[in-house]
Amino acid sequence: MEFFRDHYGEFAALLVAFFWTITALAFESASRRLGSLAVNLLRLIIGFIFLSIFVLFYRGMILPLDASGENWLWLTLSGLVGFVFGDLFLFKSYTIIGSRFAMLIMTLVPPVTAFFGWLIMGEKLKPMHYLGMALTFTGIAMAIFNRNGKGEKLSLKLAPSGILYAFGGAVGQALGLVLSKKGLTDYDPFAATQIRIITGIIGFAVLVTVMKRWNNIREALLNKAGMKTLSLGAFFGPFLGVSFSLVAVKFTEAGIASTIMALVPIFIIAPAVMLYKEKVTAAEITGAIISVAGVALFFM
Repeated sequence: MEFFRDHYGEFAALLVAFFWTITALAFESASRRLGSLAVNLLRLIIGFIFLSIFVLFYRGMILPLDASGENWLWLTLSGLVGFVFGDLFLFKSYTIIGSRFAMLIMTLVPPVTAFFGWLIMGEKLKPMHYLGMALTFTGIAMAIFNRNGKGEKLSLKLAPSGILYAFGGAVGQALGLVLSKKGLTDYDPFAATQIRIITGIIGFAVLVTVMKRWNNIREALLNKAGMKTLSLGAFFGPFLGVSFSLVAVKFTEAGIASTIMALVPIFIIAPAVMLYKEKVTAAEITGAIISVAGVALFFM
């Protein structure tokens, strides 16, 4: 029990990686049916509904009305940077350089998070933590490059704009996580997630209005199969995943939490084999072992 208490944040981050694996599979399916913009907005709205019902019973209030002005300031900035700009850049990079290269660049999130954690919060990692980060990065990279991409061709001739969009997504996610920790202080992580999601909903609603895509949102709402999959993703993503990511950064350094949460490409190997009958290569297995070894260093 003492070991668990000492590594509460790290265990929370492992849960986040598990939740986000389910979310990734669900949103991939939902995006094909509903479109990425509709998924981005509706996932937040549905996640906010789940979250509000939970906090009503958990805290006795449906909205984060007890948050301080400082909580609202930093968590609002976090929602804007992480949910809106970060995700927009990431999804844009998918269309230019493909998901595998985008995911590889997104593995830069942990060191970028560690940098922002040091710059904004004064957090410092031990040499063993940097070694764990490097091992985890290596293992994830091996897994990504050896997955059977659906129609994607690996090429070193990458469009600079796609690389910049993916890096923008990595910076958005990293900075959003650190700003969350700064805004969280001693406030409840689930209520704090509500503030972040409110900002995300407003941001995407403005975007949908500017792009005149409200018809797409209405069409998506009428797609029952797509909405079921989207609701599953929203439950494990904006509700559980994002909330526990704040639990993780509350109890450990942001760089460590970010590294553990980046294990999704490793966790997704098993369901890819069971659901889509994809073959697992020796390099993927080796990458998974190296990543687990890297994460293990954070528990020492």
